[in-house]
Amino acid sequence: MTTIIYWFRNDLRLADNPAFNAACEAATVLVPMYCHDITGDTETAWGFPRIGDHRRAWLAATLADLRDQLEARGSGLIELDGTPSTVLLALARQVGAQAVYCEEIAAPEERGMVAGLAAAGLKVVTQWQSSMLEPRELPFAVERLPDVFTAFRNAVEKAGALPPQPVSMPSSLPPLPPSLPAVSSAGTAVGQLDSTSAAATHDPRSSFPYWEAEFTGGETTALAHLQRYFGKGLAQTYKLTRNGLAGTDYSSKFSPWLATGALSPRVAYAMLKDCEEEQGANDSTYWLWFELMWREYFRFLHLKYGKKLYRGRGLHDGPAPTHNIQGFDRWRQGRTGEPFIDAGMRELAATGYLSNRMRQNVASYLVHDLRGDWRAGAAWFESQLIDYDVYSNQGNWLYVAGRGTDPRGSRRFDPGKQARDYDPDGQYRRLWNEA
Repeated sequence: MTTIIYWFRNDLRLADNPAFNAACEAATVLVPMYCHDITGDTETAWGFPRIGDHRRAWLAATLADLRDQLEARGSGLIELDGTPSTVLLALARQVGAQAVYCEEIAAPEERGMVAGLAAAGLKVVTQWQSSMLEPRELPFAVERLPDVFTAFRNAVEKAGALPPQPVSMPSSLPPLPPSLPAVSSAGTAVGQLDSTSAAATHDPRSSFPYWEAEFTGGETTALAHLQRYFGKGLAQTYKLTRNGLAGTDYSSKFSPWLATGALSPRVAYAMLKDCEEEQGANDSTYWLWFELMWREYFRFLHLKYGKKLYRGRGLHDGPAPTHNIQGFDRWRQGRTGEPFIDAGMRELAATGYLSNRMRQNVASYLVHDLRGDWRAGAAWFESQLIDYDVYSNQGNWLYVAGRGTDPRGSRRFDPGKQARDYDPDGQYRRLWNEA
């Protein structure tokens, strides 16, 4: 008998989950589990919780959907609180597991978790699976990834590198072991989150109302959203609307599901190609691929540079940035006095979501106008955003701060010009500043 623990991390889905498939093939007994890392309850160095209420509510809904899918297939999901090293070692001893299978995450903290398990003598089998493209299929070794996004994209497109087809979920799952951790009557660990009792507020102005049925977390809703988005023909106008600031249809809204792994980027790409086949390809459908390629780039950038991306100075020489404490507090509270920026920060705090255009603006304002530490801004986004993704968050903040690979250096957005260009009638500012 081979007992294996499958540790769900940022891959909270069953379809197109090669690591989960591998665990199912290797196991006669399988323990699907999720660890609520208690470090998320701690305060950051900047004085606020690492994981805020909106993120918790989104995760709770995502895990509920995953649990339902597993139970429908005769399995289940064990949710435990603690640090992954402690929880997984104790669980492995209790169920007699020979190995832990999980996805590979190429960020320092996440890699440290796996290294700690291996150092304690537990066999850990990891698999890279969060990108569309396989690193080994790139037209260059990942260590030689171009330091300019355009060069990366052009090389990939010239070589004709394409994502493989998504893999199907297993037709059947290995059974659970007869002995499991202490669980509630619902069949899940006592530490389970509850999305209905989360402290997050439900603001009707939100551009991503994650508490509504069409936008709730989980793979089931993610796939339904893709069908609805492409079925309504919204992909055909994406490039024209992507810089919108308010509303549910101005952008694809894939990112919250991609961030938790409830949606595979390969599934999104496959449906995009089906859309182009049925409705025709144009600049807008290409731009969806373009945006997915930025997501790819930040992942591969982690494989190339690793911990260097987390230094205060980033990839550059020189001192770490200084921190404007008072300015930062005004920024995150939406009290800078700059109406365009304050509107964005109030939306973020109220809803856990913010358009891409506004993310660039508020990040630029903190770094370049308030002379704040980009790491503090990255930490605030980590706490607040329901679509927080370690790769994209780090990569984008380095990009804005001029401490990443961008050859143009820092990128300051003029809030006055941005407001005139993207909120000419002031509707967005009134929406969030006059309530």
